[in-house]
Amino acid sequence: MTGLPDEIKALAELSPVEDVMLPILRAGLPGIQVRSLISADQTYPAVLVRRLPNFGQWTGDTRFTDSAQIAVHAFCADPNGDEDAAVLSEAARVVLRDAWLDQVVVPGRGHLTYVDMTSAPRRAPDWATSSGPVQYADLPTGVWRYEATYDIGIRKPRTRPYPNPNP
Repeated sequence: MTGLPDEIKALAELSPVEDVMLPILRAGLPGIQVRSLISADQTYPAVLVRRLPNFGQWTGDTRFTDSAQIAVHAFCADPNGDEDAAVLSEAARVVLRDAWLDQVVVPGRGHLTYVDMTSAPRRAPDWATSSGPVQYADLPTGVWRYEATYDIGIRKPRTRPYPNPNP
C-alpha cells in the first residue's frame, strides 16, 4: 500500500494547523521563506511556524473547529538582522490579523476564526529559550530570531452536506 486509503482520509475532521498557517503567511509575506522546518541549507530571512504541544482542544463541536497555540519565529541575518527580525515578526502578526479579519480561506483547509497574540514578539538569542520544539541548539552566527506566540482557532470547510431537514 502506498499512502492512506481514501476511507481513512475521509475520517479526519481536522488537518495540521500548519496547513492553514503556512499558505496564509506565504501569501502575506512575499519573498520570505515560510516553513515548518529549518532546511539543511537554510537562508534568511525566514519565518518558521510550529504548533506548540502544550495546548489544543476539541470540544465535540460539529462545525469542526480546532484550537491551537502556535509559535511564529522570524529569522534575519546581519548586517541589520536584529531590527529586521523584529520588523518581520511584527509583519507576521499583521498578516495573521488581516487573514482573520478578512476571513481568508485556505482552499480545502479552512479559515481562522480567531487570532490572539499571547506573547509579543521578543528577541530569542538561542533555541534554549524557545517555547516549542527545536532542531539545533544554537543559531548560526549573525542570525537573529524573534518569537511570538498566538492562540488561534481554525474552522475546516464542510466536507459533506448536512442532511436536508425538509426533504
